Amino acid sequence: MEVPEVAEVAEVAEAADVSERPGVVPVDGSGAVGAVGDADLAGAVDDVGAVGAVGAVGAVFGEPVTRVRRRGRTALLIATAAVLGLVAGTCAGYLVQADREPTKLPSLSQPVVAQAKGAGPEPLSAAQDRRVKTDGDLRKLLIKRPKGARDVDYPAGQDGWLSLGDYADQLKNADQEFGDLVSAEFRRAVSTEWRMGNTDSVAVRLVQYRQEENLGAAERAGNWNVDGASGRPIPGTSDGMAYVTDKPDTKPGYLPLYTAQAHAWRGDIAMEIWIYDTKPISKAKIMDLAKRQMERL
Repeated sequence: MEVPEVAEVAEVAEAADVSERPGVVPVDGSGAVGAVGDADLAGAVDDVGAVGAVGAVGAVFGEPVTRVRRRGRTALLIATAAVLGLVAGTCAGYLVQADREPTKLPSLSQPVVAQAKGAGPEPLSAAQDRRVKTDGDLRKLLIKRPKGARDVDYPAGQDGWLSLGDYADQLKNADQEFGDLVSAEFRRAVSTEWRMGNTDSVAVRLVQYRQEENLGAAERAGNWNVDGASGRPIPGTSDGMAYVTDKPDTKPGYLPLYTAQAHAWRGDIAMEIWIYDTKPISKAKIMDLAKRQMERL
């Protein structure tokens, strides 16, 4: 199809009645070419050079004419402006920072504190600091032997001190007890023993533990075999107990043996008292010894 001239387009526009509304209006019911509104026609005539002859044809035959735009240019301009803005801001920030005076760092050296003159404070007394008492001669904390008491035939340890091996030998299953004492952080132990009659004997021991990783004194004081014995709490202690066997230990060829024992702890020291006799032992006797010994701790 040949493209009509611009003059022909103008003639068609004059012949059509476009006074009522712009747009495409058919001339008659026969489907002839519709008229073009003034605005559309003007746009079609103006765009002949830009769009080409096809745009004019579209205007003539009642088809809307779309102006072709170049896309991507606006987005590119915005992106370029954003990049330039970031670069300019960064450069400006560096320039401002470079012009500022450097911040001074605080001095690493500190003022020298003058040493106090005169004598230092007096050390705490044993009543104020229990470690003064317990770090000294542990034998001084042992209960005093009663008047008329005699030495036992074979006292444990040497001069009242018990080594780890000496103390373990006083217990049943000495080999196992030796390892348990090492695990409990055994530090040192002292002992005093005496006899009042021909059939009884008393042993009082204080065992001190280092207690760097566990509470050895508390654990050892509460871990004794008291089967077949009735117990009573020791006054003045948190969980100290005194026990007396209800029935004696009997073996063929030996006299019956009654036993009483007391166990308590304070700080890093565990206390234990043992009484053996061929006659029944009263609870008052073991309780009296336990109370007096704990008062010294």
